[in-house]
Amino acid sequence: MAAHTLTSSSLSSIASSSELRKFLQSTNSSNLATSFIGNQLAIRKPNPNRFILKRQSTNMTVSFSLPTRPEGVPDEKSPKWSARAIKSFTMAELEARKLKYPNTGTEALLMGILVEGTSHAAKFLRANGITLFKVRDETVKLLGKSDMYYFSPEHPPLTEPAQKALDWAVDQKLKSGEDGEVTVTYLLLGLWEQKESAAHQIMADLGLNDEKVKELSKFMDKDIVLAHHK
Repeated sequence: MAAHTLTSSSLSSIASSSELRKFLQSTNSSNLATSFIGNQLAIRKPNPNRFILKRQSTNMTVSFSLPTRPEGVPDEKSPKWSARAIKSFTMAELEARKLKYPNTGTEALLMGILVEGTSHAAKFLRANGITLFKVRDETVKLLGKSDMYYFSPEHPPLTEPAQKALDWAVDQKLKSGEDGEVTVTYLLLGLWEQKESAAHQIMADLGLNDEKVKELSKFMDKDIVLAHHK
């Protein structure tokens, strides 16, 4: 890591603000970090890789949180989640944190689908009048507001109904016998199957019913088709 060091005598020679500005510009100051070591000022360039590593770490955490292999299923036959589904899950955690909830529940997964917004499932929800703002309002009405001084964990753990919805999605993909990924449609149908969950109640209150959901089930692999025709 490159570093430029100034002694106290060198600093005294850069007395005026204009001279100091010129010096910092000559050392590309926008990309530097400074610190005093004894009577010296050390100027160092930060490591850009730490930002990349943090982003990779977040993606890995999300991937590990999503179920992929039910008990007794060989790893090579385990379905993978689609990129849209993974992003929806990431957005769900963020929505739970915005509401200062301690867990990622079915309502957060529903909001995550709508925040991601590009999947067939998200378009189906909007076409049926279920928008992100409506779901947020219904969530607060149903579950209430959290303490304003409470801070959610970085990755709020899943509630039991949310975990069951994810497991249902993976199980249904395996039962279908079809190749490919677990799409957001599987996730949405998994939420609807949890009859006592907050997400099911919110969707029902906003006008969704079994007949409409049956139409959606015809497009369980639609996200993959969309991805291949970008």
